[in-house]
Amino acid sequence: MEKKNENNTFQYTYSAAEQAELRRIREKYAGRAEKQESKLERLRRLDRGVTEKAQAVSLIFGILGALLLGLGMSLVMSELAAMLGLSHIPALVLGIALGILGGALVAAAYPMYQLVTRRARKKIAPEVLRLTDELMQ
Repeated sequence: MEKKNENNTFQYTYSAAEQAELRRIREKYAGRAEKQESKLERLRRLDRGVTEKAQAVSLIFGILGALLLGLGMSLVMSELAAMLGLSHIPALVLGIALGILGGALVAAAYPMYQLVTRRARKKIAPEVLRLTDELMQ
């Protein structure tokens, strides 16, 4: 809505829905310094960041291990070695070694998850404790 003031200037007012839309658009373009994050949102983000990082590391270990295990099994059990130009015995030894390495990586995925989680929690513990103390008061 548009109103004309005494000084021959215009003043615009917007409805609540338009105000909400303006805020959403502004948040897209506002820098991080202008955007305020509540303490609870920060606490949730910190906690979520710990598990997301640990999940990414353990997924990398698990997927890489599964691929190596599969490659090792293929070398041992199929004609892949012949197609690669390897004789039977070296392909068998290489396949077994890759299978063992892949199995070890798959087995290490969960311990890596725990290790990364524990280290990340230790790193952010002072900030989390400070925020929880402030929120519980």
